[in-house]
Amino acid sequence: MPSHNDDSGTPWGARPQSPPDIEQILKQAIERLKGIFPDGGSGKNSGGSFGGLFSFAILLLIGLGLWSAYYTVPSDSVAVVQRFGMYLKEVPPGLHFKMPLGIDNATIVPVKRQLKQEFGFVTPGARDPNQSARDGGRETQMVTGDLNAALVEWVVQYRISDPVKFLFEVREPGETLRYVSESVMREVVGDRTVDEVITIGRQEIEVEALVKMQELSTKYVMGISIDQVQLKNINPPRPVQESFNEVNQAQQSKEKLINEARREYNKVIPLAEGEKDQRIREADGYRLKRINEAEGDVARFNALFTEYQKAPEVTRRRIYIETMQAVMPNIASKILVDDDMTGLLPLLNLDGQKGQQP
Repeated sequence: MPSHNDDSGTPWGARPQSPPDIEQILKQAIERLKGIFPDGGSGKNSGGSFGGLFSFAILLLIGLGLWSAYYTVPSDSVAVVQRFGMYLKEVPPGLHFKMPLGIDNATIVPVKRQLKQEFGFVTPGARDPNQSARDGGRETQMVTGDLNAALVEWVVQYRISDPVKFLFEVREPGETLRYVSESVMREVVGDRTVDEVITIGRQEIEVEALVKMQELSTKYVMGISIDQVQLKNINPPRPVQESFNEVNQAQQSKEKLINEARREYNKVIPLAEGEKDQRIREADGYRLKRINEAEGDVARFNALFTEYQKAPEVTRRRIYIETMQAVMPNIASKILVDDDMTGLLPLLNLDGQKGQQP
């Protein structure tokens, strides 16, 4: 028998650490067959030809068995192994071996990879058949709570949390997730007005849709974990898009005028309120001041009257003296005249003293 550079002793000449090459196996099998039939298969030596065919079949069967006995699991995936269709085990990443010739079947499931489904648009080059819609226009057509139409595009990002449930609990889990996502989004959008869907309600829609999608995925035992729901473009239908834009512009102008009026209101009204409060506080202060002064005068008069009743002459003289003490310092020229004096001295220069007054 001819040699085929077999380093490992195997008939297909492959090293133990490298996977066998099916083309090399077939090529070596054909060379062996030619060696068995030196006459080119003309029918001579039928016994030898039968043995050669049997040997070829055995070699081919062994080669196919070895070819189907090994498999590699990527680092972001696990393999679910089935034996005769029945679940056997879950295999981590790396190089593994299984029973050949269809006895064991290994299904690669990307559990660490984030998958996504797109609704209303298509990403070029997507390999997942469930990632993009077959009829994106139908999926995006929705009716809002105020009976307006809207075209809603969104993305669902998810992971496979349980590969066994993902493979065996639900038929076509990727397609089922598309139906679940579309149903939930129609429900959430239908509870809001078109203005909320397009402007202020986007974040609330994303959060509510995420929660409801996860609840349904758990209820249906799909083995899927929803990571994020993100709204993309939201537009009115094309026939009414121009009119819808005009309505939005009018709404924005209205909001602008309202905001300007509120700004003027907040600028003028608080100023007037402050002035009003200031005037009220000043009036209250003046009122309290006058009341306290009057009460003080009354208390002073009552105290003085009580002392006057005890000693009228002394009190009268004390009042007179205190009054003179308060008045006399304010007078520049002072002339004291006796009651018995009939006239003034002629040398008294009253005009000069009057001119010296400040």
